[in-house]
Amino acid sequence: MDDKRNLFTAIALSLLVLLAWNYFVTPRFAANKPAQVESSQGKPGAPAPSAAAPEAPGTPAAPTAPAAGPAAEMPREEALKASPRVLIRNAHLSGSIALKGGRIDDLTLTSYRETPDPGSPNIVLLSPPHTAGAFYADFGLLPGGAASGDTPNADTLWQASGTELTPETPLTLSWTSPQGVEFKREIAVDDDYMFTIGETVVNHGTQPLSFYPYAAVVREGTPKVAGYYVLFEGLLGYVGDALQEWTYAKLDKEGVKSYAGTGGFVGITDKYWAAAVIPDQSKTYDARFVATQTGAKAYQADLREGEVSVAPGASVSASSKLFAGAKVVQLVDNYEKNLNIKNFDLIIDWGWFYFITKPLFKVIDFFYKLLGNFGLAILLVTVMLKGLFFPLANKSYASMAKMKAVQPQLKELQERYKEDKPKLQQEMMALYKRERINPVAGCWPMLIQIPVFFALYKVIFTTIEMRQAPFFGWIRDLSAPDPTSVFNLFGLIPFTPPHMLMLGAWPIIMGCTMFIQMKMNPEPPDPAQKLMFTWMPLIFTFMLGSFPAGLVIYWSWNNLLSVTQQGFIMKRHGVKIELWDNLRKLFLGKSSPSTA
Repeated sequence: MDDKRNLFTAIALSLLVLLAWNYFVTPRFAANKPAQVESSQGKPGAPAPSAAAPEAPGTPAAPTAPAAGPAAEMPREEALKASPRVLIRNAHLSGSIALKGGRIDDLTLTSYRETPDPGSPNIVLLSPPHTAGAFYADFGLLPGGAASGDTPNADTLWQASGTELTPETPLTLSWTSPQGVEFKREIAVDDDYMFTIGETVVNHGTQPLSFYPYAAVVREGTPKVAGYYVLFEGLLGYVGDALQEWTYAKLDKEGVKSYAGTGGFVGITDKYWAAAVIPDQSKTYDARFVATQTGAKAYQADLREGEVSVAPGASVSASSKLFAGAKVVQLVDNYEKNLNIKNFDLIIDWGWFYFITKPLFKVIDFFYKLLGNFGLAILLVTVMLKGLFFPLANKSYASMAKMKAVQPQLKELQERYKEDKPKLQQEMMALYKRERINPVAGCWPMLIQIPVFFALYKVIFTTIEMRQAPFFGWIRDLSAPDPTSVFNLFGLIPFTPPHMLMLGAWPIIMGCTMFIQMKMNPEPPDPAQKLMFTWMPLIFTFMLGSFPAGLVIYWSWNNLLSVTQQGFIMKRHGVKIELWDNLRKLFLGKSSPSTA
């Protein structure tokens, strides 16, 4: 019995430590919008960012961020007017392509807003260089070993075949070098967030040429990230049959990290949004993650394919893709399947429990489409999980019920052999064997709940489908904490409590259900354990006050189902339910001889 209690205590304390770490050490929830940046560009005369990094001797230069030049930070609208532009428009995007440099550096996500308020601004994902939050994609051809003359760069002014890029009207940018080499960049966009970029070189000269196709995404300044250990934000890619992840802080220390592989992608991701370049999945390439070490801060994820040659009078083409938008699960999965992008689904941070987290999301999303409410879907999935694990839970609760039924015999053994511990253990094990009791079987419901809890936490906190998803009443965003507080009577008093006192209605409901669940069992004889189990519901209530409301609703509902299930099994086995006696003892200082 003591071993079982100690195991329960260890499990509870482990979960308590994890929750305490998340509550006291990691930052609070950040706003659900693209990261803002801290940049030195706001100082007049600050140098332009450069992602140049040391290269191996004899290796052609890899793509870099803009070359040095005037870099005083300018308003976004002013930066957009600094270059002729071609508009971008589809069902979920609006923006433009800069004809000077040919960059995709202006994208707004028209299907998402910064807050649940329908009048709040749309999410701005990409912005031109030298603006606050500058974030953009660059493509091109780097000079190869053969003499090639001029190639397009950041100052090249391209000629456009039209005035607007839509899914129905692809765009072609053209430029001819002084040496008579013709460069064409064909750009297409689908109905969602995928761009296809084709580079064509026509050699009208008399000398053979060679080039290295490249693609890059660049972010200027160091973004302010949420900083949660359960969420990755930074530079990532699937290269060389492995997922590579580099936070901004870690990459600052390394400077540059290089990889090589075939297939996959490289990019920069925020919590809900990402920009990633995708090479031809059949070709080998070199990839880098770069953090500038001097001047203004910038980060870059780039890739460079192998050298291609162009004979006089011949042409050569290369193709890559750009994903720039919201990390919608079904859309990302479709891109992975239909475009054969290796492990593209890992652009979404599914976490350590990937094998639980993603299937759990799929089930919740399925019921959301039937019910039209993610909160109801979570409640229904909780019932299904309870049903799935009912045989195990039934066995566990039955074992616990038998343990309670033999308590008088255990006490008698403890009195009889209190001076002979080995004999006491022997007799207790013999009693368990006769009664067919597993003394640790009661731990299984809690052990099963822990990975499911963290997987659901990941689903609610990470997936964009849960972002700003309403429940009922005051819960307008299941991915954000309950906005109410008991300390202003849930809004009746015109007072905004400090963040630590934002204890909403749902965390209180969760605490009450946890309290009832614990009071259904006999109080532990050990005073320390008794004190811990008495205060644990209150501690968890305050801790979960800052957790996503969807997770708190799940835990409350799960506790209620557990109480119902445990009460049913205990009555079925004729075991006394201690709830009412424990409540009387707590509030009246005495117990009742009544039984369940």
